[in-house]
Amino acid sequence: MLLDLSDPVAVGLALWGGIGLLVAAVFLTVGIDRVEPAARGAYAVRPLLVPGIVLLWPVVLLRWRALEKADRP
Repeated sequence: MLLDLSDPVAVGLALWGGIGLLVAAVFLTVGIDRVEPAARGAYAVRPLLVPGIVLLWPVVLLRWRALEKADRP
């Protein structure tokens, strides 16, 4: 078996990484252009952001939400 489900640390890290990859994919395709206008067209840099987003995905989601609310009138 690839992941031993009896090891809670391994399960937690796998969940954290999986959610982080999902957040990174959505944020880098949809969100980054909406919250950072200077990032439009900077497609070569986006893969470099993936490791940071995977590790810090809760912070990314909180900031993304705050910036989306700030842009609404």
